[in-house]
Amino acid sequence: MASLDTVLKSIDDNLEGAVERLFNLLRIKSISTDPAYTDDCRKAAKYLVDDLVSIGFEARVADTTGHPMVVAHHDGPQGAPHVLFYGHYDVQPVDPENLWDEPPFEPRIRELPDGTKQMVGRGTSDDKGQLMTFVEACRAWKAETGELPCRVTIFFEGEEESGSPSLIPFLEANRDELKADFALVCDTGMWDTDTPSICTALRGLVGEEITIHAADRDLHSGAYGSAAANPIRILAKVLAGLHDENGRVTLEEFYDGVPETPDEIMEMWNGLGFSEKEFLGEIGLSNPAGESDRSVLEQIWARPTCEFNGIEGGYTGEGFKTVIPAIASSKVSFRLVGTQDPIRVREAFRAYVRSAIPGDCSVVFKEHGGSPAVHLGYDMPAMKKAAEALKEEWGRDAALTAMGGSIPVVGDFAEFLGMQSVLVGFALDDDRIHSPNEKYDLKSFHKGTRSWARILEKLAN
Repeated sequence: MASLDTVLKSIDDNLEGAVERLFNLLRIKSISTDPAYTDDCRKAAKYLVDDLVSIGFEARVADTTGHPMVVAHHDGPQGAPHVLFYGHYDVQPVDPENLWDEPPFEPRIRELPDGTKQMVGRGTSDDKGQLMTFVEACRAWKAETGELPCRVTIFFEGEEESGSPSLIPFLEANRDELKADFALVCDTGMWDTDTPSICTALRGLVGEEITIHAADRDLHSGAYGSAAANPIRILAKVLAGLHDENGRVTLEEFYDGVPETPDEIMEMWNGLGFSEKEFLGEIGLSNPAGESDRSVLEQIWARPTCEFNGIEGGYTGEGFKTVIPAIASSKVSFRLVGTQDPIRVREAFRAYVRSAIPGDCSVVFKEHGGSPAVHLGYDMPAMKKAAEALKEEWGRDAALTAMGGSIPVVGDFAEFLGMQSVLVGFALDDDRIHSPNEKYDLKSFHKGTRSWARILEKLAN
């Protein structure tokens, strides 16, 4: 315990230096989606490798067909667990740049009237600030004890913000080097400014685009109205039939594999102080639109969805055109939970759509990806250790939350490395990730670093 105390004190005493190291990384314009910044992505990878080597890691820039990965290793005490820490050094584009209060790659600290200090700049929260919390925790352990409590592999990706095209081939090619007892992923957030969080589940996804073809050309609605099939009307009926009056999805066997949330988890969620009125009020709405017998928090964390993300057909320009279009299309997405099978959901959706298409019309499907949900288990030993460490640092129980979206790498670790993950992050909902004026609270960075130092110590014991 004495060694942990000295490590925590070292983190406190060296906060200014930690911020400056982060700022050096933030100044590098590692925008992965824009080829103009290819050299900057490599520069960021090299910066991280040099920094990790200075701590005592064996580290390298690992080339891929796209932007490079950063892979680093450090031994730990005999018998201690081997952990893989994941983060990504690439960032989103800054457009529209004119909406930034200051240049996005000139990071700075701003102080609010209430005394809160925030680091502002692209990548402060997503994900450079987050990944550096772990690096700084390792730095403090090495400075004060000469070693790390666990055997550590670090894996920083350079294409997360552009779809990770090189990730799966890299995992397959480097399976033996990257496999550990479990992964630590720091790309999530806090419940609020004072309540840490561990994400226990991520929803999967099925994306489908459907195009309904009717007549061989657009038709005059006066000459052909009622007599000719209208693909917009067919499409509207198809979409309307995907939900019943209670908000449930009507596809056959859709809810197979959807688990009930344990009572103790529901009790924890109910105690978080979540306000459905405020949640919807922030976007100008007031009435929950999902399953009528489920709370909003359960809807967005633990229940599957069917949503319509785009619809097109006929004349949509200025003015009016009395036309029956030849085609109509829609993009439809399903968020999955539990053990729902993306393939079965896609097949059920296509069978349903085909059954609703008149015999003289046709439908074309276009697949837009599919992945299963990830559930990490509420009683995972490493998760329990992380929760203990977070409580000691923040003075309150960590909220065991879920995410309505997806972090694909977590599923990829499970599929290709046979490895579960513990998701701990210190971002806040108002960090404006992917938007102008992205920020990361200095408190999140500081106490996040202390949290990782504690987590490593707990995992080692």
